[in-house]
Amino acid sequence: MMDTHNILFAFGLTLLAGLSTGVGSILAFFTKHTNKKFLSIALGFSAGVMIYVSFVELFFNAKKTLAAGIGEAKGIWVATAAFFCGILIIAVIDRLVPTFENPHEIHTVEEISESPDAICRPGLLRVGMMTAVALAIHNLPEGIATFTSALVDPAVGISIAIAIAIHNIPEGIAVSVPVYYATCSRGKAFAYSFLSGIAEPIGAVFGFVFLLMFQGDMVFGVMSAAVAGIMVFISLDELLPSAQRYGEPHLAIYGLIGGMMVMAFSLIQLM
Repeated sequence: MMDTHNILFAFGLTLLAGLSTGVGSILAFFTKHTNKKFLSIALGFSAGVMIYVSFVELFFNAKKTLAAGIGEAKGIWVATAAFFCGILIIAVIDRLVPTFENPHEIHTVEEISESPDAICRPGLLRVGMMTAVALAIHNLPEGIATFTSALVDPAVGISIAIAIAIHNIPEGIAVSVPVYYATCSRGKAFAYSFLSGIAEPIGAVFGFVFLLMFQGDMVFGVMSAAVAGIMVFISLDELLPSAQRYGEPHLAIYGLIGGMMVMAFSLIQLM
């Protein structure tokens, strides 16, 4: 499970998912209007993929693995404890980020002015930089989740990476808008947005080091359950609220159901 090919594949997926923040900047600078309905459905879809995978695949396999190692009753208890520990970790990280600097505040491409020379406000640079830092902090556990999932099951890892990548697009806009207003530079706005996604492969490194230090099926079981908790929290606390703020609430739910259906059929095909 920890062979070189799987490790490189997992790192590559995590890197691509993280750097999709740069896509947000590209959309902000080269489109005139925010397709709110699309973003609402896409974010809901991502939440559906992550929630379904968390409960049906990751948590189920974690219980199975742990039960095989320490017995069914203890295995269920350990998997459940690891699941809620994952939720606790991401919840604590989320609380440590000040609300006014939270990268999940909704921004749209309409905020980019067609006359940048008239709107330069250097005081906003700190807001943009702190948003990038806050985004990086949020992305660390997401990197761990993508990397670990890809190691456990490459096909599931691909699905999660796509979901995380969609999730990172509006976050990239959230970083690039204030930086652009502060510097009047599309290049700098793109660079800050792009680099903020580096935290995800850094998170993958943390996950790799941990798994390298404590190898074994039991560790993978605990990590899988914790990752499931992390992704459920991200879906309920970030993805669905953001999806509903971008468009009609029903669209977010339709996207959620669609994501679950696609993930369900994908897993069936892999059986």
